[in-house]
Amino acid sequence: MAIPPAPPPPTLPLSGAPTQGEAATPIAFVAAIVAAYAHRDIDPSAALAKAQIEPQLLGQPQARITAMQMEWISGLAMQELDDEGLGWFSRRLPWGSYGMLVRASLTAPTLRVALQRWCRHHGLLTDDIALALHEHNGLASLQLTEARSLGALQEFCVVSVLRNALGVACWLTDSRIPLQGTELRFTAPPHQASYQVLFDGPTRFDAPAHRLLFDARYLALPVRRDEAALQHMLQRALLLTVRPYRRDRLLVEKVRQTLAQHPEHCRNADDLAHWLNLSARTLHRQLKEEGASLQQLKDAVRRDVAVAQLQRSHRPVKQIATLAGFNNEKSFIRAFKGWTGQTPEAFRVGAQTQAPSFGADIAKTPPA
Repeated sequence: MAIPPAPPPPTLPLSGAPTQGEAATPIAFVAAIVAAYAHRDIDPSAALAKAQIEPQLLGQPQARITAMQMEWISGLAMQELDDEGLGWFSRRLPWGSYGMLVRASLTAPTLRVALQRWCRHHGLLTDDIALALHEHNGLASLQLTEARSLGALQEFCVVSVLRNALGVACWLTDSRIPLQGTELRFTAPPHQASYQVLFDGPTRFDAPAHRLLFDARYLALPVRRDEAALQHMLQRALLLTVRPYRRDRLLVEKVRQTLAQHPEHCRNADDLAHWLNLSARTLHRQLKEEGASLQQLKDAVRRDVAVAQLQRSHRPVKQIATLAGFNNEKSFIRAFKGWTGQTPEAFRVGAQTQAPSFGADIAKTPPA
């Protein structure tokens, strides 16, 4: 299979001033980028000007810039230095390196597998650091270990790599993944107050290891993105690092799994909410916050069960209607046509002409 070419360099936003928004990103990170320019004997002045960062700010440790300014200066530096690592590692990471990592994780069934691939493949880019995913007592940790001293670039590298991995994880699952804690081996910097913005949850300095801690249940979330979404995302991939993802999808997946695996607890919203240890009002409100509704999820699970049965079994349509949770065959046929544009029988005939594995992972209901 041919490897798709690396996407073109990012197109920086043309509307809105870089200085718009809250200035919360430490100027120390810009100073690290400027150091990378100096190491390559390249003048950073043009990039600083385009990002509207005054050079005199570099000498003011308490200075801050906006997320948009950080996106601009990082993107410009990656292009001009042809290094997505921005000088962190002993060899450059040419443009497209991190896009390649995302593509390698894109076909993973769950976030757990995607992050395991991310950690493994990151080691192919550089052996200066190593990433590893661990789980213990319901807590997941994404750990970064330094194989050599990163020197003055340690903080910028560790923070960027961890935030990038977290941003990709959120993007792959279309879900905000709140942190339960961030642990960093280095001593608290003068701008440690900025870490309240860089990472949610408490941050601990002088820790034994660099790592992000989060609820391990997020590792079971399915990967929701495809190649088309990847190409769109790569146009402004730095947004994953500089801005927090807002929508949480954990409850959506819990409801989806319950509807599929425990239909006896899903007769109505009150029964389902009780099973999930929530009130019905909280259930509806949190699903709305996650961009879904109970009816949408019920329809999605019913559709998945029906499609799997039509593709993998010879059960009559009436029986499949019952398995999918419909009271009668007529209402099932009407709903199925709304989902697929076909009657169940027509869909089954078409499915039988395709590869046997088509849609085999849509649902786990056994064949007849």
